[in-house]
Amino acid sequence: MKTTFKSVSFCGAFITLAAMGVNAQTYNWISSSEGNVWQQAKISLQGKPAGTVDLTVEGKEKIVTFKAWGATFNELDWDALGILTRAEQDEILHNVFSPEGDLRISRGRISMGANDYARSWYSCDEVAGDFELRYFNIDRDKQTIIPFIRAAQKYNPDMTFWVSPWCPPSWMKIHGDYPVLSSQYNHLSPELDYLLYGNIGGKIDPDEMKLTGERDGKFPRQLATTDYMIQDPRYLQTYANSFCKFIDAYKEQGIPIDMVIYQNEAYSYTPYPGCAWTAEGTIRFNKEYLAPTLKRLHPEVKLYLGTFNTNRQDHVEKIISDKELQACISGMAFQWEGREVLPHIRRQHPEWDYICSESECGWGSFDWKAGEHTFELMNHYLGNGCKEYTFWNFILADNGESPWGWKQNALIRVDSKTRTFTYTPEYYAVKHYAHYIGAGAEVMSYKPEGEDKKPVLVIRTPEQKWIVVAGNFQDKAQSLTVQVGKRYLNATLPPHSMHTFEMR
Repeated sequence: MKTTFKSVSFCGAFITLAAMGVNAQTYNWISSSEGNVWQQAKISLQGKPAGTVDLTVEGKEKIVTFKAWGATFNELDWDALGILTRAEQDEILHNVFSPEGDLRISRGRISMGANDYARSWYSCDEVAGDFELRYFNIDRDKQTIIPFIRAAQKYNPDMTFWVSPWCPPSWMKIHGDYPVLSSQYNHLSPELDYLLYGNIGGKIDPDEMKLTGERDGKFPRQLATTDYMIQDPRYLQTYANSFCKFIDAYKEQGIPIDMVIYQNEAYSYTPYPGCAWTAEGTIRFNKEYLAPTLKRLHPEVKLYLGTFNTNRQDHVEKIISDKELQACISGMAFQWEGREVLPHIRRQHPEWDYICSESECGWGSFDWKAGEHTFELMNHYLGNGCKEYTFWNFILADNGESPWGWKQNALIRVDSKTRTFTYTPEYYAVKHYAHYIGAGAEVMSYKPEGEDKKPVLVIRTPEQKWIVVAGNFQDKAQSLTVQVGKRYLNATLPPHSMHTFEMR
């Protein structure tokens, strides 16, 4: 049995219909607030503004043409889904992946080997010294990730996929283990933590990952001076070959991979599967090994740089300043602190495509504030030119805790004791965007959240509909005025509310 937020009638105080004529054409207005989600009403456009104009759209400008919403296929998500009945599973998979569902996700992200939401550590080849990759396999994925993907493909057989590893096979790393740093959640010796900063030295902060998303300084505080991937050519070439082996193995399973990224979050110095890279190592591996190997064996697969979760702009610029590397890549992927440098990098290189590779996951609160944060993230990434937006865990059980002790949010929450599920506030935040914005939609204009805590995004669909997505995250009501051509959308947004307006 599912549980959802309580639905009540759409309050008339939500609507500003000033000067609406008797025969005025009305348009759909969808609104959500805590405990009162997805309420539908009608609104008309006016001939003059009711207040200060927040955005003006003439119909000629365009930020980017949107491509797809994505989700990541993780083992713990599959476990959470498995708690429910088959009918409930089908409802969720339809709502998340079907082109007629709520979220209409058509893109999948796959981890090559374990990530922090795997059941435990594993890789596709843990046989030390196997430079010929004779023992490479995806047997573990055949038990979890591949059935998960096939369940989604049932509702959207046209899904496409991209891949990134969290960690190379442990024998390819300088300390022979999967984490970057030691902790109570792994068996790495603390005596090897000094490797991160090498001869330069520096204090290891075991709580640094807790700063992620704080937006109050540089992340990471100190950049790694050591590549945790062994920089011997044999290891680097073998690792590049493993990407192609992975693509081949998944193709045999009917799962097409069309893009790869060499590393997830090279700037998270983690107790779970991870790998720190320097700028020099990043350039070397991508330019000299991964790019030419893909070109030779899988020329149809694009190489993106990322995932950049650092706001150290000079470091990112150092990597992409390599001219030979520039010629190898098709785009860049940003997440977490990387959001801060995305606008600057895109201005420098408008020729590349950009994606949000991971929506931020919070700390297991599953509350309305988390929904507001995700709403703002989508506003930021689409407004700054990202063609794709990928969510992390879309379904988790209980408090969303990983085997490595991190509690995280999800779009759907399962109670393992009662075997029920809830569509969380983040689910509805996503629905306000994804239900109306699909492939081919043009992101026309946006207003960032700013001090008024009122993010606004304007989109034109391929069917020539205008979609305005807006939030008000203040404790008081705020007016919204958007000029579309010679007409005005005037509305009053209640405190802590999310809105979608659908117009022609």
